Amino acid sequence: MRFEPDHLIGVRTRDDLVHTAKENNIPIAKTLDKLKYEVELRKLQSEFVNLQKWIAEKKMRVAIVFEGRDAAGKGGSIKRFKEHLNPRTSRVVALTKPTEVEKGQWYFRRYIKVLPNPGEIVFFDRSWYNRAVVEPVMGFCTKKQYDQFMVQVSEFEHLLYEDNLKIIKFWFSISKEEQKKRFDARLSNPLKRWKFSPVDMKGQELWDSYTHYKEQMFSKTHTNFSPWIIVKTNNKKQARLESMRYVLSQFDYDEKGDSNISLLPDPNVIMKYHRSAVQIDI
Repeated sequence: MRFEPDHLIGVRTRDDLVHTAKENNIPIAKTLDKLKYEVELRKLQSEFVNLQKWIAEKKMRVAIVFEGRDAAGKGGSIKRFKEHLNPRTSRVVALTKPTEVEKGQWYFRRYIKVLPNPGEIVFFDRSWYNRAVVEPVMGFCTKKQYDQFMVQVSEFEHLLYEDNLKIIKFWFSISKEEQKKRFDARLSNPLKRWKFSPVDMKGQELWDSYTHYKEQMFSKTHTNFSPWIIVKTNNKKQARLESMRYVLSQFDYDEKGDSNISLLPDPNVIMKYHRSAVQIDI
């Protein structure tokens, strides 16, 4: 059994919904979980509106980097982060492959051009860290280019830190089994098939190579001034809420906590990288 339109006539509260479900023998656990998620999401998004206003007033520059394997939920999370923000002081950066001219430039140059301006939040749907994992795995860069990047990236981020640009680096961690499930779901859904690319097709085949390079990335680019924050994303909704909580917890903005929701991220879902951390995408 499931809810039909007639069941919902006259339903005004959560208690009404529970009562209707019991009367009609409708399983309600998933529905209640979804309702709880929607309420929490709305409250966290209202906190983000307050945060954005404060960042604009303080002329701060904030870059939030979303990295992770394909299908880990980066785009879906960014969508929820940005959904109700003022587009004048927030934007998403998802760069395509470099042009021939850009290939001849310093690697970081095309990213420097899209860094946040004063008073702005920028969400990076993948970032300069393409060169740390995807490019070497897929053979899109040379070993010399990779080695040079790994030497320069922490210095680059330290310069940004010294210039008061706030960077938050997320790694969205997904298990191999869950990634396969999401790939299959994309292929079977005509509205999501566009998300599946030739690079995705290699994701499962080259899983161990991805693991090697992301561990190298963590060990060499996790710093005090720019740490990696690992988010377990097998549960998409949970990952969205906890990553939002983490960002909000990093700022002491005006009207913080007005929504009466906890802004403390769950350490079982989201944590700073450390070698002994239990990961699900190894």
